[in-house]
Amino acid sequence: MKLKQVVEVLELKVCVGGEGLDKEVEGGYVSDLLSDVIANSQRGDIWITLQVHQNIVAISVLKELAGIIVIGGKEPTEETLSKAKEEKVVIITSRLSAFELCGRLYELGLRGRG
Repeated sequence: MKLKQVVEVLELKVCVGGEGLDKEVEGGYVSDLLSDVIANSQRGDIWITLQVHQNIVAISVLKELAGIIVIGGKEPTEETLSKAKEEKVVIITSRLSAFELCGRLYELGLRGRG
């Protein structure tokens, strides 16, 4: 499934990286612990987190993630958005909780691969 489809179906807000919405989402990973994401996420995953600082961009680049969804109505910092633009990382926001967003992604056919 393309990232663009996830955004459209779930009515998510693209904060930065709109040019990357054609990336294929191969699975998903949910965690707010950065070391956990480094250890367990996989290339092509969509990462669901409530973290908003610029370190999330570095992890997305390192792990070659499809994108990041920041949950709970939180907004990434300006530094994060600037770094994401520079690194061509897609950052999306959702008002949904992690629990509800994961359920909706599961209904779309996405699965965790951990």
